[in-house]
Amino acid sequence: MFHGIGRAVVRHPIWTIVAWVIAAFAIVATAPGLPSNSDQSSFLPKSYESIQALELQSKAFPSAFTPSAIVLYSRTDGQKLTPADLKDVQRVTDGLGAKGIDEVQKVVPGTPSKDGKYDLALVQMDSRNAGQPKQADAAKTLREDAKELSAGTRLDVKVGGSAAQALDQQESSERGNALVGIGTFVIILVTLLIIFRAPILAVLPLVLIGLVSAVANGLIAYATKLFGLQANSSISAMLIVVLFGVGTDYFLFLMFRYRERLRAGDEPKEAMINAVGRVGEAIASAAGAVIIAFLALVLSSLGFLRQMGPALAIAVGATLIAGLTLIPAVVSLIGPKVFWPSKSWQKEPENARFAALGHLVRRRPALVAAVSGVLMVALALGALGFKATFDLAAGSMPKTKESMVVQTRMQAAYSAGAADPTQVYVTSSDGKPLDEGALPAFVAELKGVDGVADSRLAALSKDGETANIAVTLKYDAAKDEAISAVGKVRDTAHANAPSGTRAVVGGTSAIYKDINTAVEHDYKTVFPVAAVLIMIILGLLLRSVVAPWYLMASVGLGFGATLGATVLIFQKGEGHSGLMFLLPVIMYLFVIAIGTDYNILMIARLREEAREGREPREAAGEALRHAGPTVAAAGFILAATFATMMLAGNSLLSEMGFAVSFGIVVAAFVMAMFFTPSLTALIGRAAWWPGHGDRTTAAEPSVPGREDARELV
Repeated sequence: MFHGIGRAVVRHPIWTIVAWVIAAFAIVATAPGLPSNSDQSSFLPKSYESIQALELQSKAFPSAFTPSAIVLYSRTDGQKLTPADLKDVQRVTDGLGAKGIDEVQKVVPGTPSKDGKYDLALVQMDSRNAGQPKQADAAKTLREDAKELSAGTRLDVKVGGSAAQALDQQESSERGNALVGIGTFVIILVTLLIIFRAPILAVLPLVLIGLVSAVANGLIAYATKLFGLQANSSISAMLIVVLFGVGTDYFLFLMFRYRERLRAGDEPKEAMINAVGRVGEAIASAAGAVIIAFLALVLSSLGFLRQMGPALAIAVGATLIAGLTLIPAVVSLIGPKVFWPSKSWQKEPENARFAALGHLVRRRPALVAAVSGVLMVALALGALGFKATFDLAAGSMPKTKESMVVQTRMQAAYSAGAADPTQVYVTSSDGKPLDEGALPAFVAELKGVDGVADSRLAALSKDGETANIAVTLKYDAAKDEAISAVGKVRDTAHANAPSGTRAVVGGTSAIYKDINTAVEHDYKTVFPVAAVLIMIILGLLLRSVVAPWYLMASVGLGFGATLGATVLIFQKGEGHSGLMFLLPVIMYLFVIAIGTDYNILMIARLREEAREGREPREAAGEALRHAGPTVAAAGFILAATFATMMLAGNSLLSEMGFAVSFGIVVAAFVMAMFFTPSLTALIGRAAWWPGHGDRTTAAEPSVPGREDARELV
């Protein structure tokens, strides 16, 4: 099959390239735009209590709002606000409301602090556009107008809240994003120049992957419209990382094999046909594993993961097709000149380092397996200390940013949860008006919950059937303590709701509590389903029911080692209170899904060596000797690309960059190079049972020069 694809593409390279260009132009020109959607009800299923609370609020209290921005007033000298200052506060608040700022619906006075040093104004914005860039722009305008209105007074006016945090995060990430983008391109260019010493080959993958990226985005937009998928524009950055990571890997796998076929004496076009024929199955299987892993995300409870899964799967599918058609067509059209000006492609290198490593695996497979296995187990033990945090704002920008200053001051002057109180809604379950006389006792019960600073009856609905009780926690809404406290609030509210009513708890802390529950659900469903499906792909590729088990076990060990190392570095070493709650899912996406490529390619090469009649240990050694350089190059580029995220200057991206790059290093340099080959050597021919994939079949097509080719995978 793959020989046929290679032959068709190489014989008609111009038509293949023209077809890609026409398809890209047509798709990009006609594809609908990706929608922007930040509706919290699409983030979590409606079965979760926090989403039910949002729906109840919108029905019973349509005019109620959670402030999108908070204006914090204080004196420049830090003293108590005087009556004259308070008049200025009222004037500035009224002035902001009268400005008619886009997205701002109203600005209302807040509550002064108990020490008299601070006062607040609460800003309501259009809830339909929550999290959108236009609200960050509104926060910027609020800051400018607040400074203008307070000029000549003794007031220090600062704007915080979610919209302002989004603005500060955006500004903080601009420099980091530029560094990451530049770093990614520089790493790919420099590494490919070092490997091939050919400028054309260094630039070619960036150009071709750019074309594939445009096609993938268009296909995702079409799929979103045709099949009702929930993709949105926020996945674009993730798509770029996936496309360049996977695309560069597949480019390297193909070019190493093409170069080796030229060295074996093949005519240039025949060399590309044989390269696609031999490496195509491994690339397709590797891409299939990644696609399966991404599609498994549709089982997630979290809306944005369900959105992301199909989109990333489409992107990888487009990259796979390009790897088997567009790249071979372009390279075969250029021919060996693609390696210009280097002459090194004409001679087989000694690969002394990888030959020595292969010799070690061949002679001491038990020792190699034990050492690499113990290393991963030791690191995996650190994962037992993993603690999730939802305080994304604090980790994504310096504490000197204005929104963080507001948050810090409010935590000191008010209860930390005052800026974002938890809402408890008591609603009639029998259609009758509430018994208002029973509510004070219920409010008192909530006030007595551990972690609650205050509770009060905030409002009654017009029909008298729903009461809104504002519960102020002692902690910032995103802190772990607040999430724990809101669980206790729920238990108390459910147990003590007045007769004939039911209590529903909402608010930011409640949403985070439900997200945490949803993530735990995903760990128990998405991960196992993806593992089983990937094992099926491995079984089909290798015609074995034995090898997939230890291959997936090695992937699991690599995942645990990566999480453990990240915990040790950031929680234990740098003293972080926890790691980003989505970090294990991100590691799943990039470490398990993409990192499995290297295992697949190494085991596929090992099978080829076994089919040449080599004994299991010799086959493992030869596989490492010849496939090692490819896996090392691909792993280094991908790991270094993700490591550039650590340049962004905030702890969240540092955690993510370290975890993914370390995980890829483990996948490429520990699992694929040592653990997998050594285990296969120890298990011997039983690893290929029952399909005996290590035996040459009569139906297998012969490849010219195969007797001395020793192709790189």
